[in-house]
Amino acid sequence: GAPQERAPKDPTHPLTPPTHSMKAAASKQRSLAPAASTQRTTTTRVAPAASVGATASPRFTRATPTTPFARNGSGSAINGNVRVSASMSVETSAAATQKLDKDSAKGLLNGAKAFIFDCDGVIWRGDKLIEGIPETIEALRKAGKKLIFVTNNSTKSREGYLKKFLSLGLNISAEEIYSSSYAAAAYLKSQNFPTDGSKKVYVIGEVGIMEELSLAGIPHFGGPEDEGKKITLGKGVKMEHDADVSAVIVGFDREINYYKIQYATLCIRENESCEFIATNRDAVTHLTDAQEWAGNGSMVGAIAGSAARQPTTVGKPSTFMLNDIAASFNIDKSEICMVGDRLDTDIMFGQNGGLK
Repeated sequence: GAPQERAPKDPTHPLTPPTHSMKAAASKQRSLAPAASTQRTTTTRVAPAASVGATASPRFTRATPTTPFARNGSGSAINGNVRVSASMSVETSAAATQKLDKDSAKGLLNGAKAFIFDCDGVIWRGDKLIEGIPETIEALRKAGKKLIFVTNNSTKSREGYLKKFLSLGLNISAEEIYSSSYAAAAYLKSQNFPTDGSKKVYVIGEVGIMEELSLAGIPHFGGPEDEGKKITLGKGVKMEHDADVSAVIVGFDREINYYKIQYATLCIRENESCEFIATNRDAVTHLTDAQEWAGNGSMVGAIAGSAARQPTTVGKPSTFMLNDIAASFNIDKSEICMVGDRLDTDIMFGQNGGLK
């Protein structure tokens, strides 16, 4: 199936939380983040300014007032996974989280006009729908809430993801889906990237990015077209590249090769004002259930190292995606509730985007 990007589990990482905090976090239910407070109690290192909880169908719980968490206008940045990211760290109260009571849950729902859902691990796990999701979506629609589904996975376009939603029996429109592949095209459109052929985009990535650029009318090449291409080195060998390339997009690419790395590097280093765009920088992905695999962060890192430049990231947890969602749906950020299962992407996404 399509890759699901995740943070690394590295016990030697300098920001890895100690084992006892991991066990403590795993005992909590899905939690709702409260207002930030300057008061702190005994602290343990867990994850950044967000809440932790279980992966069951959406049940919202309240964190203690001493914990500095991201919130929306109703005080709600919600996380749905007990597994704390080993790559992130913040201070949080050792006090137990508590389930929302009926009145608090009603206040959360009344205060949010829109709900942004992560997909992998929240709506589905692999190709299996998570229990309670159809009922939750139906209830939120009946309550008049706007729903947006976001993913850092750039291997599919919005139309590609629509097929997955429909195959799982979920009545979702393509306009309600916001993938990092779509975000890359939306970013270029926001920068008034020309569509007359005077400038082009070189892509490291899969079909999702190519389809979204085509729909936006933006000239592009690379991606799957460059699978299997090799460079034969010898004395005086020089790779030529298109001087009209004014942007390089790097997304997850299971067919990445040295040809693609070198071509992207040349465009970024030698073409005047060439933009370097990353769909996301997730460290690992789940291609199989047996282990974690290198994610798009490894591919972006390769280009960043050889081009000696850091990219503009358009996927979670960057601010661009949330700003564009708020503008496209005409929603004030204070009215948005973020639902996710990752502290280092989903909840930080809410924080970085200014949810309050």
